[in-house]
Amino acid sequence: MRFFNVAGPCDPAMHYMLPPLARLPEARELVERFSYFVVHAPRQTGKTTALRALARMLTAEGKLAALHFSCEAAEAAGEDIVMAQKAILGEMKRQSSVWLPADLAPPSWPDADDAGMISEALTTWSMQCPRPLVLFIDEIDALRGNSLIAVLRQLRAGYPNRPSSFPACVVLCGLR
Repeated sequence: MRFFNVAGPCDPAMHYMLPPLARLPEARELVERFSYFVVHAPRQTGKTTALRALARMLTAEGKLAALHFSCEAAEAAGEDIVMAQKAILGEMKRQSSVWLPADLAPPSWPDADDAGMISEALTTWSMQCPRPLVLFIDEIDALRGNSLIAVLRQLRAGYPNRPSSFPACVVLCGLR
């Protein structure tokens, strides 16, 4: 891969872009320490590209099961906590079927009460996955009000149970 100074003169025939993983140099170390952290920056700065690349690389290395997915589908749910959680779980399922080997993909989501669907699903998946689970949750700020609070509280409540019974690492990504 070639590196270019994006501030210098540009040859229109060449694509000038930093390699994706160079955009978030500390992220890999934080993931390896099983940290929960936030990535925020303005639109079109490479957050999603970098996190997708990191998720693919970590899974390919064979020690972690890393999945990148977006919460954008849950935005339409607004304050409907149940619908927001269902949208997020649906997106996790879709993305895992594309990006994870079958042995790392989530099992069928368990039945759970309306307030704890995410927590119950992540606990079940983490306990059945043969590798520590890493989640890159993009567009987290697409959620609003009670839907956002419900998801964040479930992630916080599961934190002490990691890495065997909850995702070892959770990365929240958004504009703010």
